[in-house]
This record gives sequence, C-alpha cells and structure tokens, in this order.
Amino acid sequence: MTVSASLLATAAVLCAVGGILMLTRPLTRILLGAVIAGNGINLLVLSATGRAGREPLLYGVPLRQVTDPLPQAIALTAIVITLATTAFLLAMAYRSHQLTGTDEVHDDLEDRRIALRAEVLGERDELREQYRSVSERTPEERARYREERRRLRARLRADRALQARGRDATGDLWHDVLGADPEDYATKRNTGTDADRGDTG
Repeated sequence: MTVSASLLATAAVLCAVGGILMLTRPLTRILLGAVIAGNGINLLVLSATGRAGREPLLYGVPLRQVTDPLPQAIALTAIVITLATTAFLLAMAYRSHQLTGTDEVHDDLEDRRIALRAEVLGERDELREQYRSVSERTPEERARYREERRRLRARLRADRALQARGRDATGDLWHDVLGADPEDYATKRNTGTDADRGDTG
C-alpha cells in the first residue's frame, strides 16, 4: 500500500493546529479547532486507503484493483459527527456571548474552590509550624499568628459566599440549565415593580 507523504503531512499539520486551537479558552477558537482537527483526521483515515483504485463493485472487478470502501464510509460518518459537533459548539458560543458578552470559557468554580482550600490549608500548616518552632512567643507574635489565621478563614468564607451566590437558582429548569435572557430579567424586574406599586396603591 502506497501512502502520499504530502497527504500525511497535511493531515498532521491540520491535527496539530486543531489541537492547539482546542486548548484555548474562547469557544470560537475551540469551534475552529474542532473543525480543523476533524478535517485532519478525515485525511488520515482516507490516506489509509492507499492509492486510488477501481470502484468496489460486486462482480466484474478484480479484488486487487478495488479501493477499500471502509475508510471512505468512516470518513463520511466523521463528517456528519463533525457537523453536529460544530452546530453544538456554535450554539454554545452564541449563548455564552448573548448572556455574558464574551465566549470565553471560565474556570470551574468547584475546581477553584478545591484549589483554594488546598492552598489555604497549606499556608495554615506552614504558619502553624513557624509558630510552634519559636521557643518563646511574644504577645506580638501571638497577635500576628491569630491575625493570619483570621485572614485565611476569611478567604475561605469569602469563597463559600461566592459559591452560594453561584448556586442561586431560580427554580425554572429551562433558565437554570440554559440561562435566562437578559431581556427576561428586565421584564421580571419591571413587572415586579409594577405589581408592587399596584398592591401598595
């Protein structure tokens, strides 16, 4: 089986560029990376067929001259899957830009909370070791130790408050999963004030 070196080089470059783009934060670059990497993988699959041959008919064609139809069928299936993935990522990018004004993917709050807790616990252990290593503790050192402990606890409390605000759900499944439009929030605010005015008046 003969494989074109230029086809393999092109496929490798497309896969590398697509992989680099998919490691970025903006969803539009991730979308472009998925499309480019999908095209590169399709080229790799098609290069596995070898050189072009005769059509894979059932009768009248020698088997040695027939092109393998399996990689072509796999590439066709991959094109359909890439199209569905592209539509999904495009919808996510549009929705993210509509709600937040940017399509950048932010860090997961739970991962940030775990990392912050590990960092605070590490700093607290170091602070405790430094405090215990001192043989004679002055009142200033005790006050500084307590102040540092308060600062570390305040960092954890602030992060818990941020988590609580992030988990504030409206109870509407559609809005909690996909997010409500900014116009919906404005409409609810206006109708709520009008209702309040009507009740009080």
